[in-house]
Amino acid sequence: MKLILLGAPGAGKGTVAKQLTQLDGSVQISTGDILRGAVQAGTDLGKEAEGYMKRGDLVPDSLIMGIMENRLQEPDCQKGFLLDGFPRTIPQAEELKKLLVKLGIELDMAVNIDVPREVILDRLTTRRTCSNSECQAIYNVKSHPPKKEGVCDKCGSPVIQREDETEEAISHRLETYNEKTAPLIGFYEKEGLLITVNATSSEAVIDAIQKKLGK
Repeated sequence: MKLILLGAPGAGKGTVAKQLTQLDGSVQISTGDILRGAVQAGTDLGKEAEGYMKRGDLVPDSLIMGIMENRLQEPDCQKGFLLDGFPRTIPQAEELKKLLVKLGIELDMAVNIDVPREVILDRLTTRRTCSNSECQAIYNVKSHPPKKEGVCDKCGSPVIQREDETEEAISHRLETYNEKTAPLIGFYEKEGLLITVNATSSEAVIDAIQKKLGK
């Protein structure tokens, strides 16, 4: 399957993407993970992106599109891909459309995961992430804490609250989303690719996607 996952930060795009990859071997492509990896590795791209990310601002399109073009041509994308958190703006969506035509790739659909704001705030302020860029396992201090407080179950690295997951940064990210990313819903509706799922459980979102795909 070749999908775009839309939804505010904390809507559950990453969780849905991880579960979908297990169904048919599609790969999850999160620009956030790619960028955070580049920041921790200290690459030129990472250094350039770090300032934007710390402020909760969007990384410039020129950086993102270069990453995406390279990523979509990697062999593991042959089975399919799930774009998680990309595109984020109408110009990015237009550039992505051109890029997919250039690469001869056709999208199946864009899935809009619609979750209430209070649920998102609660999820993100209680979320913790493994600090190891090779692992990046996600925990929640309420619903899914690590077995040993502050330590990743999988690799033993420290578990941290990301700088962009404080309440202040989240409010800024949600404002940025509403202003720049929410219009993508209309864009993909016009393209005839949109389905909207009002659900807080990843299972309900996956069921809706499978029904639409006829699986």
